[in-house]
Amino acid sequence: MDESWVNSAERIGADLHLELSGPGGRRAALIRALREAVRGGRLAPGTRLPPYRSLAADLGVARNTVADAYAELVAEGWLTARQGSGTHVADRAEPLRHAARVPRKAPPRARGPRHDLRQGTPDASSFPRETWLASYRRALQQAPNEVFGPGDPAGRVELREALTEYLARARGVRSEPGRIVICSGFAHALRLLFGQDRGGGGGVLRGPLAVEAYGLGFHRGLLGAAGVRTVPLPLDERGARVERLGRERAALLTPAHQFPTGGPLDPARRAAVVDWARARGGVIVEDDYDGEFRYDRKPVGAVQGLDPERVIFVGSVSKSLSPAVRLGWMVLPERYVDDVLAAKGEREAWASVLDQLSLADFISRGSYDRHVRRMRQRYRSRRDRLAAALAAQAPHVEVTGVAAGLHAVLRLPPGTERSTVKAAAWQGVALDGLAEFRHPDTDMAARDGLVVGYATPSEHAYGAALDALCGVLPPGE
Repeated sequence: MDESWVNSAERIGADLHLELSGPGGRRAALIRALREAVRGGRLAPGTRLPPYRSLAADLGVARNTVADAYAELVAEGWLTARQGSGTHVADRAEPLRHAARVPRKAPPRARGPRHDLRQGTPDASSFPRETWLASYRRALQQAPNEVFGPGDPAGRVELREALTEYLARARGVRSEPGRIVICSGFAHALRLLFGQDRGGGGGVLRGPLAVEAYGLGFHRGLLGAAGVRTVPLPLDERGARVERLGRERAALLTPAHQFPTGGPLDPARRAAVVDWARARGGVIVEDDYDGEFRYDRKPVGAVQGLDPERVIFVGSVSKSLSPAVRLGWMVLPERYVDDVLAAKGEREAWASVLDQLSLADFISRGSYDRHVRRMRQRYRSRRDRLAAALAAQAPHVEVTGVAAGLHAVLRLPPGTERSTVKAAAWQGVALDGLAEFRHPDTDMAARDGLVVGYATPSEHAYGAALDALCGVLPPGE
């Protein structure tokens, strides 16, 4: 770092004459004071601001207070920050004259983010249109007349047979067609298992339900609407701490790749949770949401393979193919099959029978395997580009959970997550803060971070999305 700049920046810190007064805490007061200094022209566009520690020492506040204030003003457009070059007054932050006399117009409503780095969706531009269309045509031409009548609630036998072979080969699942029930995705499976699908009454399974301390809030909300109380299990580097399981009779886990923090469930814990289910007469709901996408090690087989009578295995094509193909599956212990079919109803009301036949053809002809292999290579390249961009532009930000899946977790300095998410939104970057996934009742220590999806942007837009991401990250010391 240029020593002359450090000395001049520290002198600026001593001469800013910032008055920290007014309502709110020290952070709010510092933000107001810096805004006024820019508005009044005391801090001209391009001025380099002092480092956190220097300004914090001058003002007698914590370094995190200064860091958070800087991040907030970056989000609002008053300041700019870049790794290795410090924090500056933005070029467009001209002093305002007679601002009180000029009516402010509401900003135009945004039509969507410029860069979508949210987790949970694959690259829509990569959908295999030609091979899917070929499978659809074959399915339509070869379909027996009965296909165009009321559907079997278990799903078409052609798809259940294709899934039996594929899941055994790719995920180590032990099953047979009669124990597979087709659904429209994981959320639909939860509704069938816990009763909301029929107006919230009854349910194949009853709560309380053990869940991981970090997971999708949407799923917790769905379960809560069905009257199911969820009990959070803390996480560590070995996955969910299943030794904390108590009197619950069911547990919902993501053992192949914990969502969203990453990493598989430790082998000893996989065995331990099966032992717990046997001892309690309980069941494990295994969410295999992106089990096909492993990059740095061999695929982790399904927990279901350890005991098919104690695990409900749930998967879908929402990550591997597209969420627009509303198809998923439950591989059930034998004792639950009739109850799930009763909950679903006498006729198929959710999953298109023609789509089921198309997916059966797509799997049976090897098209699904080829598509997954192609996308695995593409997403691995995306992951590597993300890691390289962060290493070059924000080396102080740790990247975790990248051995599998479609997203990474970026660890942030304590106290900076909220302002970073806000800064990203201001700059048109859509992403998720780690806090959004934290169970409200967990006693696990909170972590600051970002959940960054690298699958959603199209190939041509990905580089710009990475640059925009690096531009909103908090600077290192």
